[in-house]
Amino acid sequence: MIVTKRNSLRLAAVAALGALLLGTAGTAMAAAPAATDPVAATDPVATAPAAVSAGITAKPSVTSVQAWQLFRVTGTTTGLEAGSTVTLQQKQHGTWVTLPASVHTTRNGSYSLGVKLGIKGLNELRIVSGNTASPVFTVTVR
Repeated sequence: MIVTKRNSLRLAAVAALGALLLGTAGTAMAAAPAATDPVAATDPVATAPAAVSAGITAKPSVTSVQAWQLFRVTGTTTGLEAGSTVTLQQKQHGTWVTLPASVHTTRNGSYSLGVKLGIKGLNELRIVSGNTASPVFTVTVR
């Protein structure tokens, strides 16, 4: 990294801002009023922050392809960490089967996955990451 006057000023500003925020965080914690409701003070559900629900969108670039023809599935994720792995699943005989097609999400949660399918007919597909799955979409292989 090249150290320039501009970078030095940025580092100094970030350090000063960090120190300021650290100092005010302690003050805000000390100045917070005590809870008047004894149940709310001891109930972890009442004091826990609202959980952000995770979600995945998925959109194929085509709805019909030749066998083994490359197409793309693109989408975005919400509530997942940047760099999370998203994987393609295909419904085979009533069971979701994980295919060897996966990619990491970008910093803003988007992804683009290249896919080739060989099972002819209507293919039900979805994108998954952990316990989170996209809505099912279909691609017909001719």
